[in-house]
Order: sequence, then C-alpha cells, then structure tokens
Amino acid sequence: MEATGGADGESGQAVSGPELTLLTEGTVELVGRIPRSSNETFLVQVARADDLAYAVYKPEAGERPLSDFEPGLYRRERAAYLLSESLGWGLVPLTVIREEAPLGVGSLQWFIECDFQEHYFTLFAGAPETHRELARIALFDYVTNNTDRKSGHVLRGDDGRVWGIDHGLCFSAGFKLRTVIWDFAGDPIPEALLEDITPLAEAAPPEVAELLDDDEVTALQRRVQRLLREGVLPVDRTGMRYPWPLV
Repeated sequence: MEATGGADGESGQAVSGPELTLLTEGTVELVGRIPRSSNETFLVQVARADDLAYAVYKPEAGERPLSDFEPGLYRRERAAYLLSESLGWGLVPLTVIREEAPLGVGSLQWFIECDFQEHYFTLFAGAPETHRELARIALFDYVTNNTDRKSGHVLRGDDGRVWGIDHGLCFSAGFKLRTVIWDFAGDPIPEALLEDITPLAEAAPPEVAELLDDDEVTALQRRVQRLLREGVLPVDRTGMRYPWPLV
C-alpha cells in the first residue's frame, strides 16, 4: 500500500482512506530505532487485516527535555501535517497521533520510500525540477517557524515527490527559524501561494489551533501577515539561522 498524500481534491481536508485507517487503527510493532535522531524515533510496522505498512513513531516518552518547548512534540508533528493539508500543499507525510502504541502516546508518520542519499543539498544542486517545491518548503518553514530544517529533513520519494519531515520543533511563539533552505531568500512568493496562506492571517485552522497554545497561534498569524506585506521569501541578515548538524 502506498500513501496518497496531499489533500482530498480541493477541500484542503486531511487525507482519508485506507492509509489513514491503517495508521489510526492498525497494530503497531517496533522494528528498530532510527539512528542519529536527537529524540527516540522508531521504525514501526503497522498491520490491519491484510494491510501492512511502515511508519515513523515518535513517542512522547522518548523526547529529550527542552528549555524552549514543552513536552509533547508529537502534537507539533501532527499540527504541521494538518496545516500542510489545509493549505492543499501536501508537503508532510500523513501523520496521526496514537494514544495506544508500544511506548505510549506519540505520532505515527507514513514512511516515505526514497533514496536517503538524496536530501536538500543534493536536490538543489542536481535536480532543478525540484526547486519549485523546495521554495514552497522554505515558505512553509517560515509560516510554521521551523527550528530544525536540516538538509536530511527533505526527501524525494521513489515517485519523485518532494516531502518535508521532522516538524517536532515548530510553531514556537518566539521567532526561532533555523533552516538550510536560504537559496531562495528574497525571491517573490508566487501569487497562488500568497492566496493559499492569506486565510492564516486571520485564523489558524481549528484542528491546528487546538494542538498549539494561544500565543503560538497569534505568532503564526503575525508571520503570515508579514509575508503578505512583503511578498518575498525571508532573508537571513544575520547569517546564523542554520540548524546543526546541517544534514
């Protein structure tokens, strides 16, 4: 079974169907820990009847304590997915919250089959056909205030589709943007994308807002208002807004 991703038609609603049913109702079995993750992250197999799929499981119990984010980063993973779907952008793989899972409550995200030797840097340098999607991820990262857009958090699926993953450190009320995607800085934002984000200047989608606090929702609105005023992708005038490690 393959994830469909994206929104259902033009409704902007989160994806439904067998993939969603599998992630929300399937039996979750640990396969192994995903290495080089700052928090405990696991590859799991999800099974329901004759359907099997892999997913990435991030339990709250495996989170490192942080001074600037409350526990429950899995909620931000879900919020990023829901926001991407509400915009109709389909940038984030299907992500759900599971209360009952091997290590307790956490997020389950559809596993993307891809060549893990490819990432943002290789795509920007060697695959110009992906630049449009990469620039859209840069816009999404500003909207969500992504604190950790490493190069390896951009994937190209085996079907050629470009995805953004790892959104646990997003939506802070304080401006914390750190990303490797600065190659499009100062470029005009296409009118169609400005139209997509315009509703966010007034209100976040309710299903996103309920996963965040009021200050974080207000900050999201203000970031969008700034984008609408300026009409260009953000520029890092400090030269320091990079995550570490870069990949």
